[in-house]
Amino acid sequence: MDLSWDMGHIRAACLSCYTQLFQKQKNNRHHARTDVSHIFPLRTAEDGLAWHITGKGIAIGGIDLALVDTTLRLLTLGGQIMIIAVLLTSRTRRDLKISLLGVLISSMAYLINSSVTLAPPFPWRRAIDFLSISTTVWAWVFAHQLFERRIAKPLLIAVPILLTLLWIVAVTMPDKQWFTFYAIRLLSLALVVHLIIIALTGRVDDLIEKRRRIRMYLPIFVGLQVGGVLTYELFFDATDNIPIVSAINAMLILILVLGAGMAVLTADGDLFSKLTTDKRPVRPVLNLSPSETVLHDKLITAMEEGQYREPSLTIATLASKLDTPEHRLRALINKQLGHRNFSSFLNGYRITEAKEKLSDRAHVDLPILTIAMDLGYGSLAPFNRAFRAETGQTPSDFRKAAIDQN
Repeated sequence: MDLSWDMGHIRAACLSCYTQLFQKQKNNRHHARTDVSHIFPLRTAEDGLAWHITGKGIAIGGIDLALVDTTLRLLTLGGQIMIIAVLLTSRTRRDLKISLLGVLISSMAYLINSSVTLAPPFPWRRAIDFLSISTTVWAWVFAHQLFERRIAKPLLIAVPILLTLLWIVAVTMPDKQWFTFYAIRLLSLALVVHLIIIALTGRVDDLIEKRRRIRMYLPIFVGLQVGGVLTYELFFDATDNIPIVSAINAMLILILVLGAGMAVLTADGDLFSKLTTDKRPVRPVLNLSPSETVLHDKLITAMEEGQYREPSLTIATLASKLDTPEHRLRALINKQLGHRNFSSFLNGYRITEAKEKLSDRAHVDLPILTIAMDLGYGSLAPFNRAFRAETGQTPSDFRKAAIDQN
């Protein structure tokens, strides 16, 4: 029936009908849910919208939103199952495969757990509920591995443990659910913000063009979907989904899954293949075009003249000095010289010179910090990390061993 009264009557009618539609399902819940993956408030209708009551839910303008929401979720689940099948048979490197499987499985749990129509019976609800709240953790780990960013081991251990403890408290102590509700969402939101930061800040240094595009689009969609939902849940309090909000949420997840599917199905060796070490010397360049040969010679000359010692040197700055477009220089260093990040290209030259100075008895009293600063490092910490990654030793240990041998 059409509700064509004034706004006061529309609001009252919507609230009454919505409550009656979902009260039966809520009464059938034998145990209180932790509600850690979906809580949306009931709000009144907007001016000019005609709300209709159907046999299964609420419709706007004749469109059954519950049916739309369920259809979108089923499509998304089907797409995720397809991606999992492709991923399991692909040659994607092991660490990336595990984290991406974690993202897919946990997000499938979220789709089920946050749906009114797909919600599982109680024996399965706890497990699905726990999987659903781990989505942001898996996404955070996946981003680090995709962008080749190391996660500190204490942090990698602490984050899952903290999330698990909060979930256990929510399940076993109902009177503390107000605390766990906000704690879980704030932790998840912090992980999403960190994911966005590492995606954007590492784009300048990244040499793989397809991954640079992911760095640009991933924060947009993750921020809209995951960050938007978490922020919404933090500021609004209720116990069930609004159909239109749930449908929009499902649509955003479907878009994310379609994007992930395209990335997996069209993935090339540069993006998902097993990482090779950058410790090797720069390999000979083969099959260069005339313009690439000229650019390569200019690049090698600049490096031999010590251009790599310039502090805070970026690929844009170097491209400007070589009078060449940045994308051409990036392609040369990545595809011909074999480096995935500009910093690894610079470190090859910087660490080589550092080893020469550390092995020289004439520089035995030269502070390691001075060597690091002379080579263009802004502080000792990044120099130590780069040196250990290249040699497997600290600069001090390397110097001692080299001087003893000489």
